[in-house]
Amino acid sequence: MTEDPAGRLVVTLDLDGVTDKAGLMERCARDLSLPDWFGRNWDALADSLADPSVWPEGAADRGLVLVVRGWRAYAEARPEEWAVAEEVFAEATDRGPGLFVTLGPGGSSKEAVDQPG
Repeated sequence: MTEDPAGRLVVTLDLDGVTDKAGLMERCARDLSLPDWFGRNWDALADSLADPSVWPEGAADRGLVLVVRGWRAYAEARPEEWAVAEEVFAEATDRGPGLFVTLGPGGSSKEAVDQPG
């Protein structure tokens, strides 16, 4: 974890190699250190992202920036699922005080740098 210029904790959700919802949920559980009770469904993800009590230590007080990288392969393989994931990220940002979710590079870290969008 790092911090941004505003002092918020920055966590990277690395989706490199993820091409389905199950993979996304597992990667969220791993990279975000979600609790064992995380339900691995869209509602549980939205609830977890919006709940500062499950964020990394110190993030509830300082804020949390979630950078989603390596997302393009998933978006291309499952565009309908990716649309739901984007909605979940947006909803969680609206619900969670201090949470900001942003799309980082879309490609693999093994490839040339990719731009979002």
